[in-house]
Amino acid sequence: MKEQQYILKKPETFDLKDIFECGQCFRWNEEKNGSYTGIWKENVVNIKKEGQDFVFTGICKNQNLEEEIYRYFDLDRNYEQIKKELSKKDKYMKTSIAYGKGIRILNQDLWETIISFIISANNNIPRIKGIIERLSKAYGNKIEWNGKEYYTFPTPIQLKDVTVEEYRKLGLGFRDIRLYETTKMILEGKVDLQELKNNLNTIEVREKLLTLSGVGPKVADCILLFSDLKRLEVFPIDVWVRRVMNDLYIQNEDEAKVSKKQIEKIARNKFGNLAGLAQQYLFYWRREA
Repeated sequence: MKEQQYILKKPETFDLKDIFECGQCFRWNEEKNGSYTGIWKENVVNIKKEGQDFVFTGICKNQNLEEEIYRYFDLDRNYEQIKKELSKKDKYMKTSIAYGKGIRILNQDLWETIISFIISANNNIPRIKGIIERLSKAYGNKIEWNGKEYYTFPTPIQLKDVTVEEYRKLGLGFRDIRLYETTKMILEGKVDLQELKNNLNTIEVREKLLTLSGVGPKVADCILLFSDLKRLEVFPIDVWVRRVMNDLYIQNEDEAKVSKKQIEKIARNKFGNLAGLAQQYLFYWRREA
């Protein structure tokens, strides 16, 4: 594959740290010069900010790096309009959007997102990234670029003969059996990934995701929001989101008594079909700031 370069000129709503450090992805790493290098599908790309522009340099199997960038970074969506709409909701949303103003929700591969967020359960980001890298190095395809080796995320077929014990050696812990079982379910056609993409009924897709081993409500919502399913109305709830929603909108002295249904109702009524983006702004603001 030949190296390509694409320059994104003065984009609105685009900040490397906001995009890659807001908890939605695990295969992008910051370099010493402040640029980020990552891999998605069979693309390996470095992104560097130069003035108000962003320079993308890397290799792309599609042979059209610009096309891949537009799809992956959701560049056809008007985030400026979304931010204006959400900022009108209240002062908290306005503050959180100002903090994470460069966030864009990536269109990540559905299969990779499913496995990545199964791995994320009760885990921290450095460890999640380490497991995913070891999994990719062991079973993905090697790509050499710029004097370094990178590995694609393994497909279900590439994982078909991997045992629970082999997963355990990669450091998956209790998630080893979950990964094994979910891979088998996909290979046996019990869950059809293309059917999920074609189904516009978010409730039905969510219910199907919940049949996968290791996929609970929070993981299902993360898959719906952060993959190329791109359901912006879902509102993933973790400890940070529960905390910020309680602090700002519920104010129960005992945070543990705040129910998921209570949070979802507020999110649905307040943010509507942009609840997922509202969640990202609130989550990133509360966790980072």
